[in-house]
Amino acid sequence: MGDKPITNRNRTSLMRKIYQNRYLLLMLSPGVIYLIINNYIPMLGSVVAFKSINYALGYWKSPWVGFDNFKFLFNSSDAWVITRNTILYNLVFIVLTLVSAVTFAILLNELRNRFFSNLYQSVMFLPYFLSAVVVGYLGYSMLSQEFGFINTIILAPLGIDPISWYSEPKYWPFILPIVYIWKNVGYSIVIYLAAIISIDKEYYEAAITDGATKWQLIRNITLPSIRPMMIILTLLAIGHILNADFGLFYQLPLDAGALYSTTNVIDTYVYRALLRLGDTGMSSAAGLYQSVVGFVLVVSVNFVVRRIDKENALF
Repeated sequence: MGDKPITNRNRTSLMRKIYQNRYLLLMLSPGVIYLIINNYIPMLGSVVAFKSINYALGYWKSPWVGFDNFKFLFNSSDAWVITRNTILYNLVFIVLTLVSAVTFAILLNELRNRFFSNLYQSVMFLPYFLSAVVVGYLGYSMLSQEFGFINTIILAPLGIDPISWYSEPKYWPFILPIVYIWKNVGYSIVIYLAAIISIDKEYYEAAITDGATKWQLIRNITLPSIRPMMIILTLLAIGHILNADFGLFYQLPLDAGALYSTTNVIDTYVYRALLRLGDTGMSSAAGLYQSVVGFVLVVSVNFVVRRIDKENALF
């Protein structure tokens, strides 16, 4: 009996808070509804990863096969290659994106001419909107053995024999990161530049008054101020470390079989296997495997960050 008034009081307090923040909750509701429809309801489809899909019976009545679909990934002779490629490429992408985006954001912030700052920012951001098909054709215009820009305009005048880029795997561990950074770094630059602009200018003014150099301003004010954003974006990227950019790894190398040793990743491998087998259960198993590993990595890395610096942890 003694707990009942407390429970009623808490319920009344909760209802009062909801009423007081009703307009904020109303503004929040479209995003919440979108998140539920696009992120949480589809999670029910994860059950497909454990079934042998029979379209005549439907998803729910198809026979249960347990972890048989996961054997498709782990029993393959290419399992080690595709896992290695996916993880190593994404690690390189994460490091290069972080370093290049922060560097360019700082440089753009130092430009006093706002017109050129906005121009450079727009030029860097533009490739982010290009489709993978367009990027693939642009890559072909650069790398074609007979008509490519590199072979005909750069190597030929130097007396160097043309390179068959689409049959030489050794070049692609360098080509893929370069193209990835060119295409995606603009998005991160915008985020970091917004974080830098939001830093209180009084910090810089006080440091300049004390005789701080430009490098000291960057090292002691800019970088520490945007460190939370750097940690958040890095954690989110780590969560997708087993998810490769399908368009980049499939369209840019033009699905050349000679390059599979350095361009084949989990996503492209599953796609090619599905073209042959048409088994959606295997595709779902691969997607679930990627999601679970990504979730575990995010939680683990966030735990480490939380132990080191609690304020900068994602959650």
